[in-house]
Amino acid sequence: MENWIEDGPVTLTFADGVAKLTLNRPDVANGMNLEMMQAIHAAAMRCHGDPRVRVVHLKGEGKHFCAGGDVRDFSSKGEGIGDYLKEVTAWLQVAVGALIRLDAVVVTEVQGFAAGGGGLGLVCASDIVVAAESAKFMAGATRVGMAPDAGSSRILPALVGFRRAMEIMLTNRAVSAEEAVRIGLITEVAADDRLSDRTGEFMAMIAKGAPLAQSATKRLLWNALEVEICLPEEARTVATLSATKDSREGLAAVMEKRAPVFTGK
Repeated sequence: MENWIEDGPVTLTFADGVAKLTLNRPDVANGMNLEMMQAIHAAAMRCHGDPRVRVVHLKGEGKHFCAGGDVRDFSSKGEGIGDYLKEVTAWLQVAVGALIRLDAVVVTEVQGFAAGGGGLGLVCASDIVVAAESAKFMAGATRVGMAPDAGSSRILPALVGFRRAMEIMLTNRAVSAEEAVRIGLITEVAADDRLSDRTGEFMAMIAKGAPLAQSATKRLLWNALEVEICLPEEARTVATLSATKDSREGLAAVMEKRAPVFTGK
């Protein structure tokens, strides 16, 4: 095994055609901050630069795949949160674009929560997703006075349909793994104690396939969605909303474990 990135907010190893990209902030449920966004992009580009990589195995360290943005990190920026989230969102969009445009197939393993632009967004940007039967999925953006990002405003309706995507994003309810596979959000559900094994089976099958044909197929399918069209507008929208009082109230409510009081300002 080759250690490409040994520590930091993500780690990256390579063996037998598979690059394992692990979100590595388990103490905050792999919450996304600027450094993690930059690290995911750097890891994706490292994979892009090595033709031996057939599969990128995306996973999260600890109990959760990714519970979304690191709200404490965001809230700590105070009045400067707008400028900070502009940068975070820009890096998130770049990282997602890099994963979508990889020649390698991205196989994502989900345990615990996959929420927000970080969690649900990365799930949407994956090629194959295997989730534990206890996993949960949540949009989460409007809950904190924000809007969808990571391309999810384009990808989620393509996966589950317009009406279902609208309902998931506006209500922020938790979607079970069983429902997620039924509506097309994920590829397969595995028993909790079989998650890693089943994900490994998918990766082994893909790693033995025809790499040029697989990358061409991936490119054609993603091209049909034209995800890049929505990314600039998502970034502008999130940047605008991040400077509002409602956004700060939403973040405060999450940290204080209470219902937010939004005023439309």
